[in-house]
Amino acid sequence: MAKPGLDGHDRGAKIIARALRDGGFEVIYTGLHQTPEMIVEAAVQEDVDAVGLSILSGAHMTLFPEVIRLLKEKGAGDVAVFGGGIIPDEDSAKLKTLGVSEVFTPGASTEDIVKWVREKVQPRQ
Repeated sequence: MAKPGLDGHDRGAKIIARALRDGGFEVIYTGLHQTPEMIVEAAVQEDVDAVGLSILSGAHMTLFPEVIRLLKEKGAGDVAVFGGGIIPDEDSAKLKTLGVSEVFTPGASTEDIVKWVREKVQPRQ
């Protein structure tokens, strides 16, 4: 789980991280104010299966694609990227065409997110 950009609100990211942990997943939370480079470096070092991004600042159309680009550049293009935050439906659709696996908006239940990760994120080979 990561909080890219200047957004300083991480309560939602922490709730999702805890829900995933309680659901049996190993979770690494990188903290606030992460650059895409920092997020991808952590993902590669930790050999993760997925990266969850939480953005409330409105920078999702810049930051999500940059994380995906950098993952591909580092040979980790098979890492699933999902995210959430204040993201309009129109932008969610665009993000999915750019490679974001799923977008969760306010009101999504933690149970649904854990279920989605369990069903859709495959361990990397």
